[in-house]
Amino acid sequence: MRKFILAVERISTWSGKLFAWLVIVLMLVVSVEVFKRYILSAPTAWIFDLDAMLYGSLFMLCGAYALAHDAHVRGDFLYGRWRPRTQAWLDLVLYILFFLAGIMALIKAGIDFASISWKIGERSNVTADGPPVYHFKSVIPIAGALVMLQGLAEMARCVICIRTGEWPARIQDVEEIDVVEEQLAHSEFVDEESRRAAAAAVKEI
Repeated sequence: MRKFILAVERISTWSGKLFAWLVIVLMLVVSVEVFKRYILSAPTAWIFDLDAMLYGSLFMLCGAYALAHDAHVRGDFLYGRWRPRTQAWLDLVLYILFFLAGIMALIKAGIDFASISWKIGERSNVTADGPPVYHFKSVIPIAGALVMLQGLAEMARCVICIRTGEWPARIQDVEEIDVVEEQLAHSEFVDEESRRAAAAAVKEI
């Protein structure tokens, strides 16, 4: 079971890093369009559609990565105080009741949307000469499948925690820089005790 979890997390991490490059593509598209629109006075009619499709693809395709690294927003003012087994039981029940049905519906609807879109050669109706959207709609079932696979790994993680009383370790990746601790480390006006107290307070948030 641990091998399954690790394999799925590697897939989710790899796919998240790959699709994260869409941010660069989106930035370049927006920058070029700003230059064309305001410097050359030659705006592109379908650029809004392309921006939306790029951002939507980025948002959906990186969902499995966020789930694999426990990066989704969680209201844990109560959850964080519970024992790991209690957390695991709650997570498992919620995955079974809501996650599986919701993601299965997303995949089914996504397949239907993409299939119809490809058949009719659907184009965007936001602009007069909108770009094709069938390739974008194909992203929906693909993203759903990635999230579903990671969700099954999360359920396996819950089962392990229920058995052992401890959460299995997650695959490690780049983490956010602790800005507060980094700034205090170079401050000449904060003593060591205050620095440690501030860093500890930040970690509890």
